Formats: sequence, C-alpha cells, structure tokens
Amino acid sequence: MNQLEQLKQYTTVVADTGDFHLISVYTPQDATTNPSLILKAVQKSTYLPILRQTISEHPTASTSDIIDHLLVAFGIKILAAIPGRVSTETDAQLSFDTQATVEKGRHLIALYEAQGIARDRILIKIASTWEGIAAAKILEKEGIHCNLTLLFSLPQAVVCAQANVTLISPFVGRIYDWYKKNTGQEIAPENDPGVISVKQIYNYYRKFGHTTEIMGASFRTIGQILELAGCDLLTISPDLLQKLSESQEPINCKLNQDTALGADLTALTFNEASFRLQVNNDAMASEKLAEGIRQFCLDTIKLEQLIDSMR
Repeated sequence: MNQLEQLKQYTTVVADTGDFHLISVYTPQDATTNPSLILKAVQKSTYLPILRQTISEHPTASTSDIIDHLLVAFGIKILAAIPGRVSTETDAQLSFDTQATVEKGRHLIALYEAQGIARDRILIKIASTWEGIAAAKILEKEGIHCNLTLLFSLPQAVVCAQANVTLISPFVGRIYDWYKKNTGQEIAPENDPGVISVKQIYNYYRKFGHTTEIMGASFRTIGQILELAGCDLLTISPDLLQKLSESQEPINCKLNQDTALGADLTALTFNEASFRLQVNNDAMASEKLAEGIRQFCLDTIKLEQLIDSMR
C-alpha cells in the first residue's frame, strides 16, 4: 500500500488544483481551487476553451460576472471527478467587506444551484479576516457552507469556531516559508511552525468540542503532510500527491482525539478589538494574511485583464 493509500485511512485527502484531469488520477474526496490556480489553469491550452466558452455564453456580463461563471464552470467539472465537495473562492478584493462577501457567496451558490448542484457540495472560500469570518457566520446560518482560508494563527481559528464555520484551511507551507526566510534555516517537519500550528488548532478544537473541520493546506514537503496524518482533511497539490503515490514507506497517525483531550490548552474568546490586536501582534500571521490577500487580488486582476483581452 503506497503512502497516499495509507494516508486516506487516517485523513480525508483533498486535491489542491484547478486541473480536473489530474484530480481523477488520485481519486481525492474533495478538491479546492483559488484565483491563482484558476488563472494558472486557463493559461493552459487544455483549459483555455472553458474560458472562451464562458465568455461567449455571457456576452453582456461584466468581467466580474464572467469570473464567477468561470469559477462555477471549473467547479462543476471538478465535481464530476470527485464524490465530495469543491471549494470556490470569493473575490479577494472583498476581504474587508462583510456584506459584499455575503452577496458574493449567495451569488456563487445560486449559480451552482441553477446548474443542478446542491449547496452541500460547495464550500465558499473566504479569507480569514474579521470581516470574512463575519460574512461566513451569516452564510452558514443560511445553509451555505464556508471554507475560511489564509489562516495562520490560533486566534483566527478560534473566531472561525465561534462563528460555526464548516471548515478552516490553516496554511502550513506559508507559515514554514516565513520562518525559513526569517531564520535562514531548514526546519525538520516535526519542528515545523506550520505543522505545530495545525496540531495546536486540532488539539484546541477537539479539547473544547468545536465541530469546525480542519484542513491543512499549502504544503511544501511530504514530511509536513505525514506529520499531520489524522487531521480531518489535507489539501495536497498534484506533485505531492504523485510523490505520496510513489512511496511505500509506512506512515503513522499523528493526530488523535485522546492526545487532544489531554493537551494543556485554555479556552479563548475574542471580540473584534482583541482579534485584530492578536493578529496584528503576530508578525508572521499579519504579514502572511496581507501577502496572501494581495497575491489573490493580483491574480484576480490578471484574470480580469485576460478576459477583457478576449472579449
């Protein structure tokens, strides 16, 4: 049994890609996308026709609406290749606008439902800002399930749990990147700050009975993935899925309920002021959150420009 098959015994494996042809190769349960992945996909000759078709089918739509239709078109094709859910991201340019994010989430769900896709198969991805989490709280009450992304700290995870969001995506690799850049050193998986962050969140959620799912994301190495075997879900890029499928080395479950219940943790609560202060005072979390939003905004703008050049 290869490592990918072993991992699936402990953890729900999710494909982190917009390439739905690759998704069918590794048979994940779920899949995630983001603006960067969709931009990358439509620049390939294989997927450019989907963009062309989307533009031709909506000749009078705004560029923003074209992107929404494109995201849903990819989502539908991905759903045809998996048994579970697909995560579709809201516009990162709305990351600090609660009401606009709510409206975007509702709109994306309406587009899916118009194509016969049940909302239970969709996770609306939203950045883990205070405004984004507030939007997710509203959407969840309407039966629209959310995936809170760009999550780098325990305070973000706690507020997501307070809002009863369906799922969070702590970014292991980007945390690792920050510490590697600032220390100039390679970090072993067991000491990796990104891995440690997800373990802390997992233990906190289990100890205090939170039902929000945890999906480790943004991996750089196989070692990071294996250290989080037992996490609810792990979203993994195709190149790392390939490496897992090529290895026969045994893996062990690293996260479990019993260990979590015995963890030395204190229950936390945050209001807006204390949340903003805690995230601000965590240099890594504040810098990576801002950087992630900027990058997704830039890639959304690039996608807008590509669409405008083709109309």
